[in-house]
Amino acid sequence: MGDLLLVRHGETEWSVSGQHTSWTDLPLTQHGEEQAKSLAPLFAGQSFALVLTSPLGRAVRTAELAGLSGAVADPDLHEWDYGAYEGVTTVDIHRTRADWYLWNDGVPPGPDGHPGESPAEVGRRADRVLARVERSLGDGDVVLVAHSHFLRVLTARRLGLPPEDGRLFQLATATVSRLSTEHGRPVVAEWNIRP
Repeated sequence: MGDLLLVRHGETEWSVSGQHTSWTDLPLTQHGEEQAKSLAPLFAGQSFALVLTSPLGRAVRTAELAGLSGAVADPDLHEWDYGAYEGVTTVDIHRTRADWYLWNDGVPPGPDGHPGESPAEVGRRADRVLARVERSLGDGDVVLVAHSHFLRVLTARRLGLPPEDGRLFQLATATVSRLSTEHGRPVVAEWNIRP
């Protein structure tokens, strides 16, 4: 059985500033592009059973620069819908909601088409991705290129934890993490790897 490789996209302006970024399709910064290129040696010479990306440009571009050819965009790999908190930092949110914590509280609704998501809703998307990926893992490793909070929830779900336990897995930009198995059970084999 193959491993599940998780790639967080490279740096964007808002990942630097700490602004919540879900549907705003920011490009990689120049540094983010260099980060993504630096991942290429980790994937060189390997073949994968499946490569999926978020449909957002920052994830697609990271996959391209990392040399992950043949990637297919999957809308379920989209980042957590932050609703009214899109573009807002946690520091700014705490000015009016001092005890707010994404992993417990979710987000308030945003503009049309962006109602926000709870941890459970993100968890359901992660479960759908995992169900699709499971079929390909028998043929080799699978790579997912996506976003921090989504991949953290997906990790929790892969390990049999509730979605809100994604809070336990900090994930830096342009890193690779490996979920594997030991004695038939899912484990974290590597986390936040950079070349």
